[in-house]
Amino acid sequence: MTQLITTELVELDQNLGNSPEDVIRHLAGRVADTGRATEAEGLFADAFARESKTATGVPGGIAIPHCRSTAVTEPTLAMARLSHPVDFGAKDGPADIIFFIAAPEGADQDHLKLLSKLARSLIKKDFTASLRAATSQAEIVELVDGALADKPAAHTPAEATGAASAAAVSAAAGAASEGAGAAKAKGPKRLVAVTACPTGIAHTYMAADSLVAAAKEVGVDLQVETQGSSGAKALDPAVIAAADAVIFAVDVDVRGKERFAGMPVINAPVKRGIDEPDKMVAEALAAADNPHARRVPHFGAEEQAELDAEEKGEHIGTKLKKALLTGVSYMIPFVAGGGLLIALGFLLGGYDITAFADKILAENSLFNLPTVYPELAWGPLGAYLGAVLFKIGALSLGFLVPALAGYIAYAIADRPGIAPGFVAGATAVFMGAGFLGGIVGGLIAGYVAHSIGRLHVARWLRGLMPVVIIPLVASLVASGLLFVFLGAYIARVTVGLNEFLSGLTGASAVALGIILGLMMCFDLGGPVNKVAYSFAVAGLSAASITNQAPWQIMAAVMAAGMVPPLAMALAATVLNKKLFSLAEQENGKAAWLLGASFITEGAIPFAAADPLRVIPASMLGGAVTGAISMAAGVGSKAPHGGIFVFFAIDPFLMFVVAIAAGTVVSALAVIALKRWAVKKPVGTVETVPVAA
Repeated sequence: MTQLITTELVELDQNLGNSPEDVIRHLAGRVADTGRATEAEGLFADAFARESKTATGVPGGIAIPHCRSTAVTEPTLAMARLSHPVDFGAKDGPADIIFFIAAPEGADQDHLKLLSKLARSLIKKDFTASLRAATSQAEIVELVDGALADKPAAHTPAEATGAASAAAVSAAAGAASEGAGAAKAKGPKRLVAVTACPTGIAHTYMAADSLVAAAKEVGVDLQVETQGSSGAKALDPAVIAAADAVIFAVDVDVRGKERFAGMPVINAPVKRGIDEPDKMVAEALAAADNPHARRVPHFGAEEQAELDAEEKGEHIGTKLKKALLTGVSYMIPFVAGGGLLIALGFLLGGYDITAFADKILAENSLFNLPTVYPELAWGPLGAYLGAVLFKIGALSLGFLVPALAGYIAYAIADRPGIAPGFVAGATAVFMGAGFLGGIVGGLIAGYVAHSIGRLHVARWLRGLMPVVIIPLVASLVASGLLFVFLGAYIARVTVGLNEFLSGLTGASAVALGIILGLMMCFDLGGPVNKVAYSFAVAGLSAASITNQAPWQIMAAVMAAGMVPPLAMALAATVLNKKLFSLAEQENGKAAWLLGASFITEGAIPFAAADPLRVIPASMLGGAVTGAISMAAGVGSKAPHGGIFVFFAIDPFLMFVVAIAAGTVVSALAVIALKRWAVKKPVGTVETVPVAA
């Protein structure tokens, strides 16, 4: 097996800059210089993207930036002991010991286990003290190899367990003892935990060991299931059954969460399991004795985002946003597939196929082609196939509102919310409340189902809750409210909105195009982008030859959404390559196709690396495209597909002109911003190293 760390990958008592970005960039370059990565910029981009999600600083003056990257050719450790500590987000201050873990995208299990073992060693005070006392690169390599082979550290100075560390341990014991309180009088408590992070190399295992150590300090048995990259061994069902509470220290979904159904739960990000394991153990012990403590829902694996949101006390607006985005994401396949099928139906059967489709399908077949069909159809066969495609697409679009409502409810209440949400959506369609009614119905159904699911019921009744009681009561409440109170009022608002949009002409239409263009490019596929897109597709069902405003809005939204990736591709691969990293130039090649297909997210790699220049430039081009599209009256009968649904866009030439104009404007803007909107350096990184 290849050696993970060599002396060439170790730097001692160096000043590598003032920020995590500086340190990570330097270490990524060191990995590339030793031939263990194909390019430094690509590795840096992946590592810094991971760092941006969750800070990697841990208590004790340590940081563990890490990532998986296609740029890495073999699993690698790079280590730096800094003369000038850098803040990596740990609560106890900046870090002076940095381990950069770089794993290939498809690293084998043996290497991943070694990387995880190193991460666990870093919470051992004797090991970190030995790293600080080492006098040479070779000594560091020997210490790391020893840790991977479970050898004792060569240096164990007494000061490694100084007053600060002792105080932390004492505080942990005191806090957990208070949480255990009466429980200890009854007997020792048992806890279980699950730890997981997106990469699954470092934080997952460090949190596990920290929690076990904190529990041991107060005499509590704690068993941990690590759901990491090197595999996960599931907790024994008997251990789970005997436990009094569960701790979830995770940044991703817990696999098999239903195994812990009904147990008191403490839920937090994985980093808290490293920073505050004593407090989490204390909270779990207290929850075990609290009949009102939060519990893992007994009806299955509720969305982790919901648990996290409530545990952190997020604002109600944030929770609603997550539910709405979930509904929209599940709705889009119905809209995209159905819309494209309708567009193909128009292509083969003519735009009048809407008036002929039902009769053709009722009276004709592939072997009995119609004799009466639209004038613009491609003959009898085209008319029949057009009717088939149009009808399938129309039926698919018919699920737009029910799917939206059903999956909004699902985001709030998990599986028991789906049925009442779909029923509420169908009720909204029947009442003429449309898209807005579906949102309201889905939210009501979800919150009612969620509330019922949290009730404490007898064990024999639990099996009936998700399949009978919750769908029955939630459907009755949500749909009943729409029928009796809300539906008629929401329907009036929907009709008024459609009439307003249909009446937009001239300057007002251009203004709407600018607004939609700005929204589509504001967050490149995020919540604001999805609001604009959802607004456009919701109106397609009301479009017709006499009411083309919804088609025009759809065209403006699609055209503007294509601009950011196309503009970044133009700037990074044609106009000025030198302003972009090698990784961005490679991303630019892919962005041509992504942009042409109306996948706005193709610009995200550029925005992640330079948001303050890429996003404003994208918004400028999107506004130009939206304005031109609306001014020219471009309409799209397809909700997705970009230039590949050219047959559903009219006039297609002006659609292309609008996109080209916005793309050029955005590309020139981002180049100008990168050239001239540059922060003036305050100082230089290459300073004389500060004495340790």
